[in-house]
Amino acid sequence: MNMKVSSNNTNNESCPTMREYSSAQELVNNIPYMAMMVLGTAVLAVGFRNSTWGLIAAAAYLAYGAAGAFWIMIFVCPYCRYWNSKSCPCGYGRIAAKFREKSPAECFDEKFKKHIPVIVPLWFIPLLAGLPVVIYSFSWMLLVLLVIFALDAFVILPLISTKHGCKECPQKDMCPWIKLTGKSAGLTV
Repeated sequence: MNMKVSSNNTNNESCPTMREYSSAQELVNNIPYMAMMVLGTAVLAVGFRNSTWGLIAAAAYLAYGAAGAFWIMIFVCPYCRYWNSKSCPCGYGRIAAKFREKSPAECFDEKFKKHIPVIVPLWFIPLLAGLPVVIYSFSWMLLVLLVIFALDAFVILPLISTKHGCKECPQKDMCPWIKLTGKSAGLTV
């Protein structure tokens, strides 16, 4: 995986030199989120014993995860300095440019706080649906899925984002996510 460094950022000339990510790197950076979606879908399907309602819930969760990513691309990414550049670690910025025009980066903090709650339930739905099932009718498979889901959603995904993408972000000083998680991850804000 080659990583280039770009000093020509057309989104904000005052930004420091930023890395450019290849499509393969963007894919790797999205694996924890994709894993969370797949694991959450599996928790719902297995938790409801692959019943019709379980499969509907699993499909709805997966659709919600995809819609949530697009929600962020449409309502948050246009305010990011990574918008329409290869410097976006997850590639959302380039996709967002196909849907929305660039908006003022100074509003990023406000838009992030306003729109991130839309996707927060993705971290909790599988746990809230799966834990009662494990408690009332124990299943090793469901318990293992829940543990792996929780590790990915609450440890791996935040760790990778704060130690990798967020660490190099030119907006980390304004980002509510870094203010919440960055200090514990050793990022200075």
